[in-house]
Amino acid sequence: MYGAMKDELTALAASLRGQGLYKEERVLLGPQGGVIHARGIDGITREVINFCANNYLGLSNHPEIIRAARQAMDRYGFGYSSVRFICGTSELHKELEEEMSSFLGTEDTILYAAAFDANGGVFEPLLGEQDAIISDELNHASIIDGVRLCRARRYRYAHADTGDLETQLRKARSEGCRFCLIVTDGVFSMDGDIAPLPEIVELARRYDALVMVDDCHATGYLGKSGRGTAEYFGLEGEIDIITTTFGKALGGASGGCVSGHREIIEILRQRSRPYLFSNTLAPAIAGATLRAVRMVGENPQWCQRPLELARRFRTALTGAGLDLLPGETAIVPVMMYDEGRALALAEKLFEEGIYVIGFAHPVVPRGRARIRVQLSAAHREEQVDQASRAFIEMARKMKLV
Repeated sequence: MYGAMKDELTALAASLRGQGLYKEERVLLGPQGGVIHARGIDGITREVINFCANNYLGLSNHPEIIRAARQAMDRYGFGYSSVRFICGTSELHKELEEEMSSFLGTEDTILYAAAFDANGGVFEPLLGEQDAIISDELNHASIIDGVRLCRARRYRYAHADTGDLETQLRKARSEGCRFCLIVTDGVFSMDGDIAPLPEIVELARRYDALVMVDDCHATGYLGKSGRGTAEYFGLEGEIDIITTTFGKALGGASGGCVSGHREIIEILRQRSRPYLFSNTLAPAIAGATLRAVRMVGENPQWCQRPLELARRFRTALTGAGLDLLPGETAIVPVMMYDEGRALALAEKLFEEGIYVIGFAHPVVPRGRARIRVQLSAAHREEQVDQASRAFIEMARKMKLV
């Protein structure tokens, strides 16, 4: 039965390789950090400076985080073997939900096994056929999939274009939609830019709409104390729904949450399928994440470090003539445009001890291939300078500048 499908899948994989779109997985031989040991696709293990992790605050291997995970397992065990509403809710889960609500400035929070599940489970319980979701065209794949699971009418606006957003709001209102929900990433993961949240909130007020922000690439380091894009713009308490992750700045393991108005969270607990039908967050992750959130609250100065290093890296590369997308976050996209060149440069840099990844279609649009560089508080200035020199040297050798 499998023969014909096997042939088609084999041909598809070969086609992806031929187009330079095949994603190889390098194996790490140890913990995440600013410097790691990774096995390349050639089978050789190298010590490399890692510039492609979401480890913005360098907490993924922090001793206090590891200690908190161990303490949580000692007290609550390895897992609960249950979903939340049966027998999978511990005091640790409630404590983390309360901490996240306080950290994000919201009324209540609900935990999910992954941030992908949070975005996948937030729309369908709240919105129906008479409602509208108005989404930025570059929103994360998890938002796109979550919208697909919902029966609400779908509108899309050009990336960060508030004029087009207003056009879509007018259209939704003229078509008699009951509730309108504007959805945007806070920081866009591939471009590294920040959503124009003040303008979005103003339009929401004008057109009686709600606002949802996916803050996965902002929580922990953006804003004066790392509370994300709402704090960055001084809009705390103005966002109706915030989704975010524990798998990036806040320890880097897994899990995520939806945070917002109390009534919204109450209905998600009753109706959100990824929450109702997935095992509860493991105690080690809940305990370690709780410690990570508290550490960020105790050390607000940490959030400045990745931004300072990003500015340092940007200055060096733009000065050498490389094409970077503008931005003010820890994400620095170095544009290659051609898929083959992006992957080839990433491989050459890996051989030189700089670990980055080339991104091509379908992760980014065709013709928009790039290398996404992510700065972390785990990096030292001399490591950033080493990466800058390697980028410039390799780019010149490949005649990219």
